[in-house]
Amino acid sequence: MVEKSQMSESPVECAPFGVAPADRKREEPLLGGYFVSAYPPFACWTEDGAAAFDRCLDQAPSLTSHFGLYVHIPFCSERCQFCYYLSHDDRPGDLESYLRALLTELRLYAGRSRLRDRELDFVYFGGGTPSLLSTERVETLLGGMQAILPWTRVREVTFECAPSSVTTAKLEALRERGVTRISLGVQELDDDVLRRNGRVHLVADVERAIERIQQAGFPVLNVDLISGLVGQTDDSFRSSLDRVVDLAPESVTIYLLEIPHNTPLFRAVRDGDLEAPPADWREKRHRLEAGFARLEDAGYDVRSAYTAVRDPERHGFRYQDEQYRGADLVGIGASSFSYLAGVHHQNLSALPAYLSAVRENRLPLWRGYALDDEERFVRELVLQLKLGAIDCEQFVAKFGCDPLEVFGDRLEAFRGRGWLTIDGTKLILTRAGLSRVDRMLPELYLPRHRPMAEPG
Repeated sequence: MVEKSQMSESPVECAPFGVAPADRKREEPLLGGYFVSAYPPFACWTEDGAAAFDRCLDQAPSLTSHFGLYVHIPFCSERCQFCYYLSHDDRPGDLESYLRALLTELRLYAGRSRLRDRELDFVYFGGGTPSLLSTERVETLLGGMQAILPWTRVREVTFECAPSSVTTAKLEALRERGVTRISLGVQELDDDVLRRNGRVHLVADVERAIERIQQAGFPVLNVDLISGLVGQTDDSFRSSLDRVVDLAPESVTIYLLEIPHNTPLFRAVRDGDLEAPPADWREKRHRLEAGFARLEDAGYDVRSAYTAVRDPERHGFRYQDEQYRGADLVGIGASSFSYLAGVHHQNLSALPAYLSAVRENRLPLWRGYALDDEERFVRELVLQLKLGAIDCEQFVAKFGCDPLEVFGDRLEAFRGRGWLTIDGTKLILTRAGLSRVDRMLPELYLPRHRPMAEPG
C-alpha cells in the first residue's frame, strides 16, 4: 500500500507542457506495477477459487447481468521493452493449434448452465497482437465464435491492432464480422523513442494504418499513447499528441508507463543498462495531465483516468464500463481473465499447459477468488472511481452501503489533497486525482487486502 508519507500533502495543479513541476523529488519508487485491474489483488487468488468459478458455471443463467467475452491472442512479432503481458513468437504450428483451442474452449463454456443461450453484449480481442492474424484466420476465428455463441445483440466489438500489421483486406474482414472499435497501439509518434522501446513500427506505419482504419469506416478508432517512455521528453510527447489530434481519432487513451518486475525494461533499469532512467512518476503525471488539457482544448471529453473521447454518447467503451459495474465476463485463451457472479478466475498461463487442458476437453482452470458481498462493494467502488465519478446513491441501492459512510475519513483526506470533490452524493475526481487514481485506490482496500497491494 502507498504510505501517506510518500504522497503529496497539498493539491497538485496541472502545469502546461514545458513547465515542469517545481519539486522533482520522486514521490514513489520508479520500479513496480501500480495499475489496478481487479479486486481483491491477484495475490489472494487460489486454486480453490478456480473450483468456485467452475461451480458457478453450473448455476442458472443471469437475466439481469450484461455478458461479455474476452479473447486473448498472446502472439507478437517482438516483445516491447515495457510489456508485461503474456506473449509468444508465432512458431510454426503454434498459432493454428491455439486458434483451434480457442474455439474448443468457447464450446466448453457455451455448454455450461450459466452461459447456455446467453447473448453477448460486448467482445474484446486483446493480446499480444491480434492483428498478426491473417485475413483468413480472422474470418475463421470470428466466424467460428459466432457459430458457438449468439452475436445478434452485440453492441461493441473491440479488436487491438499494431500499426505495422494493419491491411485493407484484414480491416474489411473485421468490419464484415461485426468489429465496431479498433484500438491501435501507437504509444508515441517519434521514431527514435519507438526504437528505444522495442516497438516494431515507425511513425509512417501509424499514419498509414490510421488512414486505412478511417477509410474502412469503423465507428470508433482508439489510439493508445504512453507517458514516460524511455527517451521521451515533454516536447516529443506534446508533438506526438498534437499529431494525434490532427489525425482525429474518436478516442485517445494515455497510459502511465509502469516497470513491473517481469519486463525487459525492469532488468535494463536494474542493471544500469540505460543511458538515463525513464521519467519518474511526477514527470509522467505532469505529461498525462497536460495531455488531457490539450485534448479538452481540441474538443475531447475526458471519460476516465486514461481516456478522452470526441462524443461520450457515441464513443464509449462498454467492455470497460460494464466490467467495472459487475458484468459477467468470460475470458478465453492462455492467461485470460473471467468474472462470473462475483467470482474471479484466470486461465492457465503457460501455453503448453493451456493447450493440453483444452485438447482433453477440460477448461484450463488455474486460480480464482470468490468475493463476498463486502468485497463486491469495494471492487465496484475502486474500479468505478477509475471512470472519474460515482454516485453513492447507486451503491446504496445495489449494496445497501454508502461509500461516504464506509470510507468517509479517507475520502475526506483525498479531498483535502485536491484529488476529489464531493457534491452531495457524488464523488468526482479532479485532474490530479485522475492521474494518480491507481495509487489512491489501495487506501480503500479492506484491511486484509492492503498488505497485498504493494508495487510489483
